Amino acid sequence: MSSFAETIKGTAALVETALDDFLPTQDGPLGRVVDAMRWGALDGGKRLRPFLAIAAADMFECPRVRSVRVGCAVEMIHCYSLIHDDLPAMDNSDMRRGRASVHKKFDDATAILAGDALLTQAFEILAEAETHADGAVRCELALELARASGKAGMVGGQMIDIYAEQKDFDLAGVTQLQRLKTGALIRFGAVGGGIVGCGSSDEVAALSAYAEDLGLAFQIVDDILDATADAETLGKPVGQDTEMDKATFIKLFGMDGAKSKASELVDRCKSHLDRFGVVAAPLKGAADFVLDRKS
Repeated sequence: MSSFAETIKGTAALVETALDDFLPTQDGPLGRVVDAMRWGALDGGKRLRPFLAIAAADMFECPRVRSVRVGCAVEMIHCYSLIHDDLPAMDNSDMRRGRASVHKKFDDATAILAGDALLTQAFEILAEAETHADGAVRCELALELARASGKAGMVGGQMIDIYAEQKDFDLAGVTQLQRLKTGALIRFGAVGGGIVGCGSSDEVAALSAYAEDLGLAFQIVDDILDATADAETLGKPVGQDTEMDKATFIKLFGMDGAKSKASELVDRCKSHLDRFGVVAAPLKGAADFVLDRKS
């Protein structure tokens, strides 16, 4: 196993333990929605967004107890979005991370409530004093995550994605769609780590530039995998972009052009980290990981 693979696996284990603690099982009627939250949030995924938060905060010698909380908050938002995306009214996917999606395991109403609960708990975590002693830092984290999650971020990108199914988007349109739908939470991961680590405004801006290019590269690779990988490897249905004639980078550039663009973006995103020196090695490793991933 490569050094970076070991690093991200170790970080994922920290996040898994923390999420398990945040979502204890319950008896009675509330137990069903908690079980659905746990089904949607635990035992799966690469935990890339929390990794970015933790690795960025590490550069500023931020205590892990703080950065893991930021990582859990963004992962809860990400998991809520997947639960809702899989619903029949959205992408209508029966499988997620190699097993039944939440609405198939439980039911549509429970899936909606589980997603809503994960969304709100993310902000509860950021608002608690354990995340940072300085209330101004906690407010900034909550503000950034709200922007990344809402109409100017992930939700807005999802709306554009639905609209794009009936329209031909040019490069600017597809880029805007993916910077919001996929890139906004990836950007928060890195920026959130900088904020909780009390980085300077210039340092946080560099992390933002890094993550914007990384998020776009991530989505291009996602488009490539949707067209080339199998469902067993990805742990979710494949070929849906082509079937629904969605606007993708492959549709615009072709397969070779999309691969070239992803590589260009990864090189550029790593250059934004040069100012940090050797402590940025894990974040640069994440960029290579995104480019080379198979699932």
